[in-house]
Amino acid sequence: MSVHLVTGDDESLRRAAVNTLVHDLVGDGERSLMVDEFDGDDYELRAAVDAAQTPPFLSATRVVVVRDVGRFGTEELAPLLHYLEAPLDTTALVMVAGGGRASKRLVDAAKSVGTVVDTSPPSRTRDRVEWIADHATAGDVNLDPRAATFLAEWLGDDVGRLDGIVATLRSTYGGRAKLTIADIEPFLGDAGGVPPWEFTDAIDAGDTTKALTLLGRMMHAGGRHPLQIMAVLHGHYSNLAKLDGADARSEADAMAVTGIKSGYPARKALDSYRRMGPAAVRRAIELLAQADLDLRGARDLPDTVVMEVLVARLSKLRR
Repeated sequence: MSVHLVTGDDESLRRAAVNTLVHDLVGDGERSLMVDEFDGDDYELRAAVDAAQTPPFLSATRVVVVRDVGRFGTEELAPLLHYLEAPLDTTALVMVAGGGRASKRLVDAAKSVGTVVDTSPPSRTRDRVEWIADHATAGDVNLDPRAATFLAEWLGDDVGRLDGIVATLRSTYGGRAKLTIADIEPFLGDAGGVPPWEFTDAIDAGDTTKALTLLGRMMHAGGRHPLQIMAVLHGHYSNLAKLDGADARSEADAMAVTGIKSGYPARKALDSYRRMGPAAVRRAIELLAQADLDLRGARDLPDTVVMEVLVARLSKLRR
């Protein structure tokens, strides 16, 4: 009996994980005889369940891959949930999230009889560097610590590019000992997008050069529209504005005032507010309001210019 649910926001990472998993499940067997795959918008979940319930032919195991299960509602999932109550011993069922958020009932059912593989990279920088180094090692590419850190910063949010980079490095260097920044840099193109918190951290730190660099990566490699970036900034400074006059003194106070659910980002917001002070926070809100009008046509300026001027001004707002 084998049941697997592969989750994660990045489609390329999900597909890479599924390919590896199916390869391991097939082993030395004949893939064309063992694997049934259901993909696209037109397959019915009942057909996939019927395949999972069918004994294998000319092989010991049948591998059934069901993609985009997130697009199915609770009623549509009923046959699959019923199957998971007593999965067939000779079927390896691989369900792939996508098409929407996987149902909690499906996740719980998969956990009860099998495994859930989360392909999402860690959010913390240190953990993400380790994740990238481990991912590269699994692909027969060894990175020294500085190269792994450099690659993590270069990829940013665009972790879906990692497998292609690892494949290129493997074909170039083989199993060579630790690769350095100088070894990998020639094979990297434009830097990927960046997490929003890294962008706002640079602004809060007053690092104008870094903030503008990250803005460019978000707009170009990250593919974010200026109004999407404005939404990030509005959310960030709205939390700081909530702290104005609230007399928040601790992480718990900041969580209560801002509504932030996690302690670490609440502490960061409180620290940023203290560095800026109330006058600078109010000025930030004014700058955001003006930039929002400019993006909507108040002044005949390119969107890129509006955003660069805004970010440069925000990065100067320190007490």
